[in-house]
Amino acid sequence: MSFHSRHLPHWQPEGAPVFITWHLRGSVPRNHFPPPGLSAGHAFVWMDRYLDRASFGPTWLKREDIAQMVFDCLHYAADNLRHFDLHAGVVMPNHVHVLLTPIITASKLLQSVKGFSAREANKILGRTGEPFWQAESYDHWVRNDGEFQKIVAYIEENPVGAGLAASADDYRWSSAYAGQKAVVAG
Repeated sequence: MSFHSRHLPHWQPEGAPVFITWHLRGSVPRNHFPPPGLSAGHAFVWMDRYLDRASFGPTWLKREDIAQMVFDCLHYAADNLRHFDLHAGVVMPNHVHVLLTPIITASKLLQSVKGFSAREANKILGRTGEPFWQAESYDHWVRNDGEFQKIVAYIEENPVGAGLAASADDYRWSSAYAGQKAVVAG
């Protein structure tokens, strides 16, 4: 099992699936924190609900060209680079959720995906030298098949809960999108 810490602890048992979320830099105010006393899971849900409302900061991932590029980047890293097995994923207006099983270390795969997609997005936006993603990501290793299935449902239903789609298979930048359903294996 590997462990590293920045502001959050990051535990990753080898070969275990991991649920990872990252968001655009500036999409959460610096002084905006979950209420004290929440468990890590409840704090994550609180923050995710905040991001789903997209009431603060950039929402560049609403742009079809940028959302598609990020979605394609995830699939390229999984299918061609073989950095991970992608089980589910969604690109929201200001954040990304993925459920994957790393083949390389989680920190290296995130560096690759976030680094490449940030450079490409900044090219599209005509920006240079500016951070695109928040530096740190949230991750949670999946402990059993029941939790795995709940996380897949959470990821794929996120656009519905945020009011972006009537049903999960209507949202174009999701593994639930009709015709491109990811292979889900626990």
